[in-house]
Amino acid sequence: MRAIVFFLFALVASGYSAEKPADAAYKPLWTYQGAWLVTRAGGGAAKPYPLVNDCALVGLYFACQQTMDAKSGGLLIVIPAGAPGHYYTQTVLPEGRATGRDDLEISGNKWIFTSRRLEYGKSKYNRSVYTFTDHNHIHFEQAQSTDGSHWSPTGAGDQVRTKAPGR
Repeated sequence: MRAIVFFLFALVASGYSAEKPADAAYKPLWTYQGAWLVTRAGGGAAKPYPLVNDCALVGLYFACQQTMDAKSGGLLIVIPAGAPGHYYTQTVLPEGRATGRDDLEISGNKWIFTSRRLEYGKSKYNRSVYTFTDHNHIHFEQAQSTDGSHWSPTGAGDQVRTKAPGR
C-alpha cells in the first residue's frame, strides 16, 4: 500500500497530467471530425455537397477518411512534425496511390495546408487556408503559385457542420 501511495505522490509531484504532450498535438485535429456541407463561392452550376470526415487516431497517425458527395475522396493522414502546430500530411487515394507529403500549420483558428508538386519539370504550389469562425463554420480560400510566394486565387467557399462529431 505504501508503494502505491508513494507512486501516486511521485506522479503528482512530477507534474503528471492526464493529457500527454502527444495528445495535445492531436487535439485541434478532432475539430474537423464529422459531417459538413460545402458551398463553393461563385455558385454557378456548382451546388453544395456533403463532406464527411471519419477520423481516428492510430498510434502516431491521425487519419480521416474523407467522403465527398457519397464518394470516397481519400484517406488524409496527419502526423505531428515536431514544432507545435506543424504537421506533415499525406493523402492516400482510393486506388492506393499517395499524393506526396504536404504541410499543415495550425495557429489558433487558422489552418494552412501547403503542397508543392512538379508538373512538366516546374514547381507548382497549392495553398488552402481554412479559417474556423467557430466550431461549426469554416471559410476556406484556395490559391496556386509558381514560386511559393505570389499566389493566384483558385477558389473559396464555406463549410457548415451538419452533424455533431462522433467523438
